[in-house]
Amino acid sequence: MAAAAPPPPPSPTPAVISEDLLPTGYNVFCRIRLATIVDVPHIHKLIHQMAVFERLTHLFSATESSLSSTLFPENSPPPFTSFTVFLLEVSQTPFPLIDQNYPNFSPIHKTVNLDLPITDPQAETFRSCGNDVVVAGFVLFFPNYSSFLAKPGFYIEDIFVRECYRRKGFGKMLLSAVAAQAAKMGYGRVEWVVLDWNVNAIKFYEEMGAQIMQEWRVCRLTGDALQAFANINI
Repeated sequence: MAAAAPPPPPSPTPAVISEDLLPTGYNVFCRIRLATIVDVPHIHKLIHQMAVFERLTHLFSATESSLSSTLFPENSPPPFTSFTVFLLEVSQTPFPLIDQNYPNFSPIHKTVNLDLPITDPQAETFRSCGNDVVVAGFVLFFPNYSSFLAKPGFYIEDIFVRECYRRKGFGKMLLSAVAAQAAKMGYGRVEWVVLDWNVNAIKFYEEMGAQIMQEWRVCRLTGDALQAFANINI
């Protein structure tokens, strides 16, 4: 009698993929790059929106022309030696590599995963290079100096993220880019000011490790007061 056929091999167990490993939500591709003179129209609109947010539109007098001539004059000094602007751009697709490599900086690329998509009612207004690339925020900074540390640093004049992109980590991304550049260049610190009523920003800065210098006050001479003091006969 012929031997009985061997039993069939067991069916393979279906692979179980943990839900934690499955891609969820919506990816936002981000790029932080150095602004150029062609970005001035976006920078101008961002500064105006910041003035509206800070309730300081009565002090806003910048024009695209004045920004172009002061931020990007002819024979501009190298980035980080004078006024420097980082632009934060977002896209629904990965950014291509761009030829914007400087000795001390290359564009920063990051991907943020969100639970819900971002609805941007001003996407067309802030459309940048590329079909779906949109400017979401900026930071403007320049070198200062600490005599106590005997080291240069960076002073952040403006940092702003458009309303629909707030509370998603983009502000931290911009600050981190400035801090990383300061550390890379061996600088001693990064400083900025915050309005006393902006409690959300103050909490955010404290959580990231920044010290709020309560004992210091900002002093400013501007406009007629500046001209009057300049004309004092000492």
